[in-house]
Amino acid sequence: MRKLARTCVDHRRVVVAAWVIALIALTAIKSSVGSDFRDSFNLSGTPSFDAQHLLQESAPSAAGDTEQVVIAAKQGTVDSPAVRGAVGPMLARLAKLPDVASVVSPYDKLGAGQISADGKVAFAKLNLTKDAIKILVPEAKHIVSVARSANGPAVEVEVAGQVAEQSNPMAASGTIFGGIAALLILFVVFGSALAAVMPLVTTGIALGVGTAVIGLLSHAITMASFSSELSLLIGLGVGVDYALFIVTRTRQGIQHGRDVPDAIVDALDTSGRAVMFAGITVCIALLGMFALGVSFLYGVAIAASITVAFTVLAALTLLPALLGFVKTMVLPRRQRKAHGAGTLERPNPQGFWFRWSGAISRRPIVFAAIALLLMLAIAIPFLSMRIGSSDAGSDPSNTTTRKAYDLLAKGFGPGYNGPLLLIAKIDNAAQKAGFDRIRAAVAGNPDVVTSTPPAFIPSKVGGGSVAIADVYPKGSPQDVSTTNLLHELRNHTVPDATGSSGVDVLVGGQTAIFEDFNHVLSAKLPLFIGVVVLLSFLLLTAVFRSLVIPAMAAVMNLLSAVAAFGVITAVFQDGFAAGLFGVDKTGPIIAFVPVLMFAILFGLSMDYEVFLVTRIYEEWHRTGDNRAAITRGLAATGRTITAAALIMILVFGAFILGGERIIELFGLGLASAVALDALIVRSALVPALMNLTGDANWKLPRFLDRILPHLNVEGSVDYDDDPPAAPVAPAVEAPAGA
Repeated sequence: MRKLARTCVDHRRVVVAAWVIALIALTAIKSSVGSDFRDSFNLSGTPSFDAQHLLQESAPSAAGDTEQVVIAAKQGTVDSPAVRGAVGPMLARLAKLPDVASVVSPYDKLGAGQISADGKVAFAKLNLTKDAIKILVPEAKHIVSVARSANGPAVEVEVAGQVAEQSNPMAASGTIFGGIAALLILFVVFGSALAAVMPLVTTGIALGVGTAVIGLLSHAITMASFSSELSLLIGLGVGVDYALFIVTRTRQGIQHGRDVPDAIVDALDTSGRAVMFAGITVCIALLGMFALGVSFLYGVAIAASITVAFTVLAALTLLPALLGFVKTMVLPRRQRKAHGAGTLERPNPQGFWFRWSGAISRRPIVFAAIALLLMLAIAIPFLSMRIGSSDAGSDPSNTTTRKAYDLLAKGFGPGYNGPLLLIAKIDNAAQKAGFDRIRAAVAGNPDVVTSTPPAFIPSKVGGGSVAIADVYPKGSPQDVSTTNLLHELRNHTVPDATGSSGVDVLVGGQTAIFEDFNHVLSAKLPLFIGVVVLLSFLLLTAVFRSLVIPAMAAVMNLLSAVAAFGVITAVFQDGFAAGLFGVDKTGPIIAFVPVLMFAILFGLSMDYEVFLVTRIYEEWHRTGDNRAAITRGLAATGRTITAAALIMILVFGAFILGGERIIELFGLGLASAVALDALIVRSALVPALMNLTGDANWKLPRFLDRILPHLNVEGSVDYDDDPPAAPVAPAVEAPAGA
């Protein structure tokens, strides 16, 4: 690490030029070829996947996406000449578009039932030739544009569906707001404009390169539509924090009399190692999503890991080079003058954090109990978390999908926003009669509004036909009643009505796909958590030569994640302070959000664990006194960790302003997790528990010590940030069983 740092400082022009050239070149290439982000669900073995596969194989003309063109009369009814005069030509233009297979107009015989009882709302079915994920964004926008061209004084036209979702304008990114907030905090912490800018410049270049690489990789790897923005959210938070720790350690070295190049090398040999290991743990947590076996998350994990990797690489190469240019300008003016005069002006080592850490060492049981109870109280809503999928009713109010959702709900009921599909292969008359009987039984369910007459499409494989019928639930796609209805139909209604007909009726549709996705994720979540925790445990065991510290870190990280889940459940599901965060409709927590959040939160929580315990580890090696090491380690890092946490909180919190539910969930969840983890867990609970466990913190069985590789995270720097004679509270015996 020292050699890498020295090389970057000595050849700083080459290093900076290489990064700038990479940024310009990759951005130009990405701008030229564009990106290809798309949401793709491959849930082999689930009923909804089997239904979709049957359509694609036997009735490809019906396997494409279906959109709903919603028509609302502003005056009178949709049958009025003014409305029909505007809607008719528009539907004719839609039918001629390349990706449109057919249009079922509410004014045709096939569209019977597509006009509301009061005649004020209607919808046309827009059957496409391919899945929504294969429709490019420009094509999606054109389809929606043609449909909405009929808007006028007499009629309002909006579009609902997965393709329409792609046409919605991108939510405002919180990157700019987060960057401004981070700059203000950095300036307050450092007291120097150049020192404040260094982390942002380093992170900005790393994110530019990373975003370009992700965009290019999206052509080769399927990446979800929100991968880029989520990667920016994560990268901005961790990147600024990583750079902050290295800049802080560089300043400390200069304040202790080191020459600037030596201070930079020392910073990378200590904080740089911690940054590298912290980044590795974040990537391990993210890539652990491969253990879920859900391809939808693979691209997200890769994209986020790439961003984190580039922020780490920039912190270890670009940042030292930039610091080599600014030299002592990284210090505030008064400290630069003192340094130029040959005097050293060190910060007061016995400030707030020294007193705070001393108080914890004197009363570890009290601090541990209060911190633990507080975290558990915040986590209580997690016990009632409902995993599900959010529907278009959660989209921003100015989008066409949200307007279409509201119009359909008003005219027909919320269930029309996500119909279920009955699909079956029909080979004989008995199976056809059986399908009719099953459809009638389904339509008789009290949670079903109606079911359309079956359509029989000639099969392309093996003769016969494919039967399809729409089922409209009473509840919206995200309602508990709709989930219960789906399970009732699959487990009881359909099997009971099948009898001896021999027909295999599958229940599919977008609502069913999302529910199957929820089920698959929930079933594999324990394996995912186990893999991430185990790998992180092994890494920390090798780093700190301890079993207690990795075990404590794993439990504390889980606690932080559960508390963050409690916060988002309280706000987005239960509606607590929802208006404060711009949430105008509550609902279940999107299925993959807890999975992604756990991976990210586990990694971010490990960041603070590594930074804190690495410094305590340094003091332990220096003094051999557990309590002195904890007291001095927390005193030396508390201010920096708090500043880093505040930056992350503001960066993540800025994304709540975006208006897109997924990003809002991540923004609030990550911001609250960082706040709880840094301010309660790492600043109080972990130091208190380490005081209680005593020297057991640093014990490792000999056979493990021989097997595990030795990973040096404390470097070889030997200078004190705190006076050697700093008072340490007398040892407090841990209670039995602690």
